[in-house]
Amino acid sequence: MVYLNQILNFFPISLLLCLVIGCNINDHTTTKKSPNILFILTDDQGWGDLSISGNKNLMTPNIDHLAKNGAILDQFYVSAVCSPTRAEILTGRYAVRCGVYATSQGGERIDLDETTIAEVFLKAGYKTGAFGKWHSGMQYPYHPNGRGFEEYYGFCSGHWGNYIDPILEHNGHLVKGEGFLPDDLTNKAMAFIEKNKDQPFFAYLPLNTPHSPMHMPQAWWDRFKDKALTDLGDGRRTEEIEHTKAALAFVENIDWNVGRLMTKLKELKLAENTIVVYLSDNGPNGARWNGQMKGQKGSVDEGGVRSPTFIQWPNKIPAGTKIETIASALDFFPTLTDLAGIDYTSSKPLDGKSLRPLLMNPNVKWADRLLFNYWRDKLSVRSQNFRLGHEGQLFDMVNDPAQRIDVANEFPEVYKALTTAHKDWLTTIATELPEKDTRAFPLGHPDYYITQIPARDGIATGNIKRSNRWPNCSFFQNWTDVNDKIFWDVEVVENGDFEVILYYTCAKENIGGEFEVRFQDSALTSKITEAHDPPLLGLDSYRYPNGESYTKYFKPLNMGKISLKKGKGTLSLNALAIPGKELMDFRLMMFKRI
Repeated sequence: MVYLNQILNFFPISLLLCLVIGCNINDHTTTKKSPNILFILTDDQGWGDLSISGNKNLMTPNIDHLAKNGAILDQFYVSAVCSPTRAEILTGRYAVRCGVYATSQGGERIDLDETTIAEVFLKAGYKTGAFGKWHSGMQYPYHPNGRGFEEYYGFCSGHWGNYIDPILEHNGHLVKGEGFLPDDLTNKAMAFIEKNKDQPFFAYLPLNTPHSPMHMPQAWWDRFKDKALTDLGDGRRTEEIEHTKAALAFVENIDWNVGRLMTKLKELKLAENTIVVYLSDNGPNGARWNGQMKGQKGSVDEGGVRSPTFIQWPNKIPAGTKIETIASALDFFPTLTDLAGIDYTSSKPLDGKSLRPLLMNPNVKWADRLLFNYWRDKLSVRSQNFRLGHEGQLFDMVNDPAQRIDVANEFPEVYKALTTAHKDWLTTIATELPEKDTRAFPLGHPDYYITQIPARDGIATGNIKRSNRWPNCSFFQNWTDVNDKIFWDVEVVENGDFEVILYYTCAKENIGGEFEVRFQDSALTSKITEAHDPPLLGLDSYRYPNGESYTKYFKPLNMGKISLKKGKGTLSLNALAIPGKELMDFRLMMFKRI
């Protein structure tokens, strides 16, 4: 017995069992855990908005270290605006193939027959979470919970109007955010990582900054408000210095959050087995310094579509790797599944290709390819050394990255090849996008308990006005006539009874307004009996005049229960009586399946 106790002091029970029954110890102990994925996507950050890019106006040591500790994809391209880039990251296919043609009112939605990278990782046994700006559809199954993300916290719209203690959603439930939005999103991502530290995870962190509004706490603004900027835009467009300062303050905050994420991975001993991706969704949202490249957000020129892009995987991707080969957001789907060892065969052709060979050896032989940047009927074509601009000029991107000299006559064969490719893409891939969007907004999907019907997706008649010309974070106001209404094209997915909660504001003198929500033969009436007239939020925290809608806290009103029958039709919100000057300001309806 004494001898047995001595053995047990030196060998764990599990090891003794293996010795007795003859299990293969080496096979067990060398089993490799699948790599985790942390995917960080910033919003409207230009290639030049980092110190590693050469911008002396700011310091981004944590992002710079991430780049130096892994691979820099120096010639990396995304779309000209937010939602198409997200579609291409999530599907590996050009956005027009996926039904994405706009940034709001339904045009941002990825078709439901597309497979997302999150669905592939979820099926492979990963825990999946998204934290931030989704911008690929709100109503389930367009919602992130319907596209492979088990956990979602953030906002589904294209932008948000308030960055401090905003109203967000958590898996469909409306919640109040905690503090400065990018910090809050990072906190939630870190909590998800910690919760799932013992199993592989795919954490998607699409941050909301430096997208406007330029709304931030004083401490971050203080870093730049009195700072003299040395690196300025190229002068082709007027630079708004205060806007630039706010954008750079946002980026330094992002850098701080990247530092927190890297520290968390180290604390949890996950850094060695986590692939970290960092990039932006389009060019800068202002005429600031961007390496003198032509174009900014919304442009298909180099400056509008070139993104700072880094991938770190310690001891797998050699530190200090710099890849000059052109690559694209389309490539993340095949690259990350390849790096994770997930054998995935697409039912639809992927437009991206795995960058794994380049990441492991930048000098590997690599076939030349063409990348196409398309937005609002403008298409440019990028080869390794040239760009065909959307107006037909050819630019030598090696010697003229600013796109100032048309070299079509000097390189006639290149010009002919790229113009032919340009025409072919427009007559093939671009035509996969239908001329008319016939997709209704789904309501009451049986696999999800709640549907949001926001002002953003509605159409108003008469005198009703949006709070801003950009729909994403707007509300409807100036409802002064009972003949005016708001309506949505919806499809009730399955028969059901629903509790309807409407979010409104109403001044005291306008109490008593009556209204109804109607779909086909079903109607539900209600009346405003309580005033709720809050001020617009955080006006003293906006560091530059707001281009989007200011917002406020809206009050929920439980209208009661309505029975809806399956089918397509018009959902309308109608005024029945307006005893005051206005009925209400309207933001949102929530339909909860009973």
